[in-house]
Amino acid sequence: MSTPTLPRPARTAGRIFAWVLAGALAVLLLGAIWVGVRGAAAYGHLQRVQSGAAGVTADLAENPDAAAQALTSLAAEAHEAHALTSDPIWSAAAHVPWIGPQLAAFGTVAGSADDLLSGALMPLAASASGISVDTLRPVGGRIDTSALAPLAEPAAAAASVASGAAASIDDIDRAPLIGAVSTAVDDADRLFDRVASSVDALARTSQLLPGLLGADGPRTYLVLVQNNAEWRSLGGIAGAAVVLRADGGALSLVGTLSSRDFPGGFAEPVAPLPDEVAAIYDTKPARYIQNVTQVPDFAVGAPLAREMYRLHSGVTVDGVLAVDPVVLSYLLAATGPVALPTGDTLTSDNAVPLLLNEVYFRYADPADQDAFFAGAAGAVFGALAEGQGSASGLVGALGRAIDEHRVLLWSADEAQEAAIAGTPVAGGLPVTDARTARFGVYLNDGTGSKMSYYTHPTVTLRWDACRAAGAEAERQLTLDVTLASSAPADAATALPEYITGGGAFGTAPGTTEVIGNIYLPEGFELVSAVSESAGGFAGGMHDGRRVLSFGTNLEPGASTHLTVVVRARTAAAAAEAITTPTADAALAPVVAATCGTDTAVLR
Repeated sequence: MSTPTLPRPARTAGRIFAWVLAGALAVLLLGAIWVGVRGAAAYGHLQRVQSGAAGVTADLAENPDAAAQALTSLAAEAHEAHALTSDPIWSAAAHVPWIGPQLAAFGTVAGSADDLLSGALMPLAASASGISVDTLRPVGGRIDTSALAPLAEPAAAAASVASGAAASIDDIDRAPLIGAVSTAVDDADRLFDRVASSVDALARTSQLLPGLLGADGPRTYLVLVQNNAEWRSLGGIAGAAVVLRADGGALSLVGTLSSRDFPGGFAEPVAPLPDEVAAIYDTKPARYIQNVTQVPDFAVGAPLAREMYRLHSGVTVDGVLAVDPVVLSYLLAATGPVALPTGDTLTSDNAVPLLLNEVYFRYADPADQDAFFAGAAGAVFGALAEGQGSASGLVGALGRAIDEHRVLLWSADEAQEAAIAGTPVAGGLPVTDARTARFGVYLNDGTGSKMSYYTHPTVTLRWDACRAAGAEAERQLTLDVTLASSAPADAATALPEYITGGGAFGTAPGTTEVIGNIYLPEGFELVSAVSESAGGFAGGMHDGRRVLSFGTNLEPGASTHLTVVVRARTAAAAAEAITTPTADAALAPVVAATCGTDTAVLR
């Protein structure tokens, strides 16, 4: 039997189809090889950019000219990576299922790196040529206020480009990414955010610093020293303060004071509080200087402190700052130890325990405590004014403290305050945006004591499930807060009465009373709130944010836990909780989580 054959036209069409299929496969194979080879080369370029970034960052502070040379090399690497990942074949392959999103993400990282280096850091480095952070070192108690002037405009332009590059990385859809690509994008996201934040800080600093240092005329500042051993929302009570004068870059300490200078507080609020604020915090922030940091918005509390000081002294200051002993410990790591009038040596290691705990064992009389605090403040200020320590070390110390919301600044000058607003140093309420949902977890001592030193918070965040970043979806976010007491079992008798409070405000000695306020992310609704404490939650609103208030008493060694669940239809796939800075530098006051993961960086 003969084998049937297809008609000639069909056989011809079959051969054509086979050739077309073979040709298509060859094109795909060549395209894959093309993309693979170029991708591997681009990856090598970006690896060199990433590995060189840390060295350049250090050189920018110590040796700007060397940094400019290194940036030139890194910019060339980034440009090559961008060129390798932006040709038509790569662009076409970026639309192929599965592999396409990986290529698109890689290309976005390469392009953003090129923008960041060539469009932001290179021009900024060129403008900074010959300028070193060391020029900000005080000489004879004076800082050169003109040192950063040449950087004001270039830094502002660089900040805009850096912000755009960081936003491009942040907008990458993480959901389809796999393995090494997903990890690389997350690493790039963190790196770009850090760089953008640093450049923005430089832009604002170069704009603000001359005026703050009195380049346009004398300025007087009230510097509140928050005591983290007695919590308030922004850190601790304003138990001590110094008055600082700046004139043409010359800094001088012109006075010290403590809460004892305001005995009994003020019978009436020194300024009206918004009704919604008074409903949550009463009027105490406007009547007692110890409570001006109880409202978690420094733009509310700082003017109250300014008015209290005016009523006390007749002097109207130009701004208010707040720091805490943890900040002093960071600065002492840069300046080295300083000698105190008492014969003690204050170091980065002993500053926090000495100032927040041991002093109360040593001195029973509050007047003696105040004298010790004043001596410590004067000694640290003297070391800074004399230019002791490395300038880059001091800048690094301040940078860390600002990131941790431990340095706050408010200016009575509207233009300066506008430039400060929205930065960590402003000490504002947490803001939820299209990318990040933000809680506020603010803790206050209700014992009238220094027992917060023995109280430790643990805060974690988690999303219920991962959704594509940048795409609106129903998302649920859970906040967990645990408070634990490390006070000794015999705290009631073993600790000084000044630490336990002695029961003066209704809390038994040795017990710690914590009053907390949890600010929910804007636009999120409350699903549930559960507390182990029998008191449950009260409620309120503050500037568009729902506030859950709670109170708990902790016996020595005890702990309590609460959980808050919120949800919203949102594109945000990251979350943060801004928390009260404590006496423990290891407890970072910003807790972060990304969709599908939870990160407990507090404790």
